[in-house]
Amino acid sequence: MLKTRLQVRQEFASKGLSISSWAKANGYSPNMVLAILADNELNPRLKCLRGDAHNIAVQLGLKSGEVSRGHSAVHRFAAA
Repeated sequence: MLKTRLQVRQEFASKGLSISSWAKANGYSPNMVLAILADNELNPRLKCLRGDAHNIAVQLGLKSGEVSRGHSAVHRFAAA
């Protein structure tokens, strides 16, 4: 079942997790994760169609799909 942005934020709060720490642990930009979670639920500015935005939305349960690690930040940092 997909979650709303509010549900994801409440889940972080109930677990005592910061959004930034989750983002860093998963190899994403904290600013990108925060922007996705702060976006308008009905008319989002960030469509999360590809790349890290897509992967973040899938991992957070905001949309269905597969996480594609081929071009994510984890691999960019690991290769450096």
